[in-house]
Amino acid sequence: MSDARSSASLLPTLGLFTTTALVVGGIIGSGIFKNPASMAALVRSPEILLLVWIGAGLVTVFGALTNAEVTSIIPATGGQYQYFRTMYGDFTAYLYGWALFAVIQSGSIASITYVFSYYFHTLWPLPEFPPDVATSIALRLPFGTIYPLQEIGIKLLTCGIVILLTVVNYLGVREGGRVQGFFTVAKVAAILFLVFCAFAFGSGSVAHFTLDATTGPPVGMALLAAIVLTMNKALWAYDGWNNITYVAGEIREPQKTIPQALMIGTGTVIVVYILINLAYLYVMPIDQMATSESVAADTALRSVGAWGLTFVSIAVMIATLGTSNGTILVSSRVYYAMAKEKMFFRSVGHVHPRFHTPSRSLIWQCVWTCVLIFTGTFDMLTEMLIFVSWAFYALGAYGVFILRKRMPDATRPYKVWGYPWVPIIFITFALVFLVFSIWADVDNYNTRSALGEEPILNTVYGAVLLLTGVPFYWLFKRVRTSDQA
Repeated sequence: MSDARSSASLLPTLGLFTTTALVVGGIIGSGIFKNPASMAALVRSPEILLLVWIGAGLVTVFGALTNAEVTSIIPATGGQYQYFRTMYGDFTAYLYGWALFAVIQSGSIASITYVFSYYFHTLWPLPEFPPDVATSIALRLPFGTIYPLQEIGIKLLTCGIVILLTVVNYLGVREGGRVQGFFTVAKVAAILFLVFCAFAFGSGSVAHFTLDATTGPPVGMALLAAIVLTMNKALWAYDGWNNITYVAGEIREPQKTIPQALMIGTGTVIVVYILINLAYLYVMPIDQMATSESVAADTALRSVGAWGLTFVSIAVMIATLGTSNGTILVSSRVYYAMAKEKMFFRSVGHVHPRFHTPSRSLIWQCVWTCVLIFTGTFDMLTEMLIFVSWAFYALGAYGVFILRKRMPDATRPYKVWGYPWVPIIFITFALVFLVFSIWADVDNYNTRSALGEEPILNTVYGAVLLLTGVPFYWLFKRVRTSDQA
């Protein structure tokens, strides 16, 4: 048995289809069903709305192009964690891996699966505690108060789904990949079916594509602020494009397959997102879209009748299940890679001798995700992970310049198109977006405080969670040094 354990390793079994499915499935979640209405309310112009979706898509493509070059040089399990080790050293790489565990990926799994449970709740109501019981336990943090017992039915179902998907991926990367392929095809088909129904049966008009809101779009600085906030929501819907790099060691011919999957996957998502927004706008003018509580549901209702509401709920559930499954699959490989380098808890580096999966990494990820589910809300977790992730996106893109200088003779099966301008544009955007994220969070905090509410500084909370990893870094470094002595 000990020999089997010592020889167990991750196996390169994933091909182009599954890899592309992980890219598409990792991006398309609840955002495209949830965000367009609030985006329309901000910009109040269909042309600007579509331009924001296209702009966010181009930013995503620029990030994917930049990442693809690095992946072609360092096609190792752990993805950007391994990139950061080569570019910046152990400390930055460790902080990135810790951020994934503490905030970015665990929070993403929690928040996306939470949306699945919310839509499940709209079809089949889940049990809830009475208000006095739901608020009987309160955890007071420096930046707000959270109530673990609120929406207990939704939270329990969310945890149950996370556990189920973790078990699927525990049993083998092929099994997780097959589930991902199924959900990705199903979610894209559901969205395209909704687009077809909108244009075939919806009593809409192409005039809606150029008809501004009755109040007109904002102007001047108000327009700039609206575009920035709208871009924030669009980028959330595009987030997850780089997840595929984490599982590079289990992909066949990763130097070739990952760049292809990134290009095909991000291109597919942009097309799907533009089509569904055109469908929304065709069925309803921007004024009605802006006031819709569920723009996808209203589009379905106006196109095919009452059963469309059920269809949209099921479509959202399929989309979020696929995104959660893909995130669970790929993220666990980062913590496994950290543990193999003795920069995380040693047991996390265990590979199951029969299933050839990072079994204990999957379990640790599952447990912490369930903790986040009970201690946060969807919006808080989203804001936390977006802020932290974009800081690392900027660092990762800048690393292309570092590797060009430090490893000029390295074999590069793929070189980023438009170098150096594509990486420069992406880095500049990431930094600007980061600054505006902090500004928007502080402004929201002050506004809610003035209204007597209990706000939470999500960017600060995310940074605090990130910094909690620093003591562990010194602990892991000391243990690794003693082992090498």
